[in-house]
Amino acid sequence: MNRTLSTVPTELAGKVVTPDDRRYRLLRSTYTTIGRPAAVVLPESADDVAAALRLARDTGLRVAVRSGGHGLSGRGTNHGGLVIDLSALHRVDVLDRGSRLVRVEAGARWSHVAQALARHGLAISSGDHGNVGVGGIATGGGIGWLVRQYGLTIDRIRAVEVVLPDGRAVRADADVEPDLLWVMRGAGAGAGIAVAFEIEAMELRDVGYAQLVMAVDPTGETLRRWADTMAHAPRELSTAVMLSTQGATTAAVITAVVASNSPSVIRRTVEPLLGIGDVMAQQAHVVPYTELVPMLHLHANSGQMRSSTTNGLFTDMTPDAARALVAASAAPAPVLVQLRSLGGATHDPSPSAMAFPHRHQNTLVVASAFPPDDHATLAAAWAPIAPLTDGAYVNFESDPDEVTFARAYPGPTGTRVAELWERYDPDGVLRPGPRA
Repeated sequence: MNRTLSTVPTELAGKVVTPDDRRYRLLRSTYTTIGRPAAVVLPESADDVAAALRLARDTGLRVAVRSGGHGLSGRGTNHGGLVIDLSALHRVDVLDRGSRLVRVEAGARWSHVAQALARHGLAISSGDHGNVGVGGIATGGGIGWLVRQYGLTIDRIRAVEVVLPDGRAVRADADVEPDLLWVMRGAGAGAGIAVAFEIEAMELRDVGYAQLVMAVDPTGETLRRWADTMAHAPRELSTAVMLSTQGATTAAVITAVVASNSPSVIRRTVEPLLGIGDVMAQQAHVVPYTELVPMLHLHANSGQMRSSTTNGLFTDMTPDAARALVAASAAPAPVLVQLRSLGGATHDPSPSAMAFPHRHQNTLVVASAFPPDDHATLAAAWAPIAPLTDGAYVNFESDPDEVTFARAYPGPTGTRVAELWERYDPDGVLRPGPRA
């Protein structure tokens, strides 16, 4: 065992994994980042999380917190520090079927959540990959397959169980610790470690699932028509678009999800998308919601998808914006460009209701580049796009810094987030900072 970890709290016996432990290889990294922490702690309760924080203070080790491990920033691991891995906290319980209130622990993966809730005819809009952990999405935002019908994941959170950096366990809801609830819904990473959430689920079993492939012109008019169609679409429809360029041809791969199992509703809802461009392929099915975040998604995280990612929110898909997105995808050194529809239920909350103020934007654009020149490639591709954006989403950012903070938490929101981070974590134990 590492010299600084020769003595650990009694309650963490057997739960501290160091480099000489055979479990270490499968626990040290995230999906995007290879880490070499001094130790990984596997807490099984809020008391264990508090003990892990105490261990970090006693040893002077920097803390990283991980729920699922997909976190694009890589801050779910570090080099030489202490990783608090919440994967053993994975219970999913229906607290009240009548009000659809469920309790989900932060270390559960969304495929497990979908499976557990499907037995009750319930679902939570929760990102687009089953291997992602609950904690990261449920403290940052949550733009999932049902986002325009359901809203963000954080919009349906009614209470959060949090271990504060000083070791206190607190349940925050609208009446008790409302400031903590406010910051945990959108900016939770700098305030405390969420161990469980009480979330209002929706009634849902099956959904409409369609995939369309269509040509995209260099001026991006196809993207403008997609954005216009989504601006007028019923809330049941949520879409994601991936741009793919082969030679001189750019195509949009559109995934459409309709929060209904009615073939007539699905057909009526998806049909307007067929008119936005030259359709090269199409298919549509009614599937269980669990197929969108399947158990097949589950995998170990070993730094296997190294990348650099950034993002921006768009209120309108202007001609300049559409043209810049196509150019980024079709450049000699292209980036992967993805678009996700907002609007609908995401516009319902007040911008001041929680630490996610972006309630008028209609599209999230995510750009990713891959080694060996990912940082330079992404910077060059994103430079023409950045001035056209209207805010950002913290969970799709590889290198969060002060500029990213200002984009994700603009104006009064940023002021309040900073004040609450200072109140709940005055020593900066959890404060996001430069990756190490």
